[in-house]
Amino acid sequence: MRADPSPGPVRPQAPAGGPADRRGLASGVAAYALWGLLPLYFTVLAPAGPDEIVAHRALWSLLVCAALLTATRTWRAFVVVLRDRRTLGLLTLAAVLLATNWLVFVLAVATDRVVDASLGYFVNPLVTVALAVTVLHERLRTVQWVALGCGAAAVAVLTLAYGRVPWIALTLAVSFGLYGLIKSRVGRHVAAVPGFAAETLVLAPLAAGWLVWLHVQGAGTFVGNGIGHAALLALSGVATTVPLVLFNSAAARLPLSVVGLLQYLTPLLHLVIGVVLLHEPMPPARWWGFALVWLALVVLTVDAVRTSRAAALARRAGPRVSAAGPRVRRPPRP
Repeated sequence: MRADPSPGPVRPQAPAGGPADRRGLASGVAAYALWGLLPLYFTVLAPAGPDEIVAHRALWSLLVCAALLTATRTWRAFVVVLRDRRTLGLLTLAAVLLATNWLVFVLAVATDRVVDASLGYFVNPLVTVALAVTVLHERLRTVQWVALGCGAAAVAVLTLAYGRVPWIALTLAVSFGLYGLIKSRVGRHVAAVPGFAAETLVLAPLAAGWLVWLHVQGAGTFVGNGIGHAALLALSGVATTVPLVLFNSAAARLPLSVVGLLQYLTPLLHLVIGVVLLHEPMPPARWWGFALVWLALVVLTVDAVRTSRAAALARRAGPRVSAAGPRVRRPPRP
């Protein structure tokens, strides 16, 4: 999502703790906090249903993307994306996954299941690891297998607690995991704004058609519920794209390990909103399920930090070894 189709000059990296790091951290916290507060925003959009909210979100996001393409002068990159059939095909699939994720998330908010949505985004890193095995055929370390085992145990515990499979959480985690997989492939040569603009362009005709049908049936809420309600629906485009821009600003300035830690802010806010503000039930079995997920995330995070540090040390040591030449073993002393 961060790659730029036309690489520019390489700028020197700011020192740790410098202005770039502080701006990146502020942008990252703001992005994940805004995503975390979305349940409150969608709550005030009633009486609009989840389908109408998602349709408005797609249409107004396209308009915001058009403004961003103009401001960043990336219309040419957007046209290049539309002309590349393979890239456009992948982004079309990404758009379907994104719309599915949006719809299930808004449905979770509308049916008082924000805690389930929180669980879905906590589980998402585990789904990403599982996709690395099943789709990319990567070999996992033992610690990563332990984390996946904890995640599977959590799903089993929650299934027993609910009396059914937690489908909202799993749908959110899998749809967003697959979306991230596609974007990781496309993002190598497609910048964030042109890519997201292409996705919303794919969704726009379906969204517009659905909104027209809703209003013909008398079920639409954009007209007839006051200017405030209409304005809130229109602002869904801003609420969608602003966190994306902030996220990309953070990802360009912060180490991946820091971004990975910040991502847990979003489901944590969802959990607090669901339990504290919306008073959703949290029986002990639910807490046990969440505890297993958190244990898995701690294991994954510690392993990722260790691996990142080891790789950084290897990169630093590499030039020294090559500059000094291979180390010659001395014969053992008698």
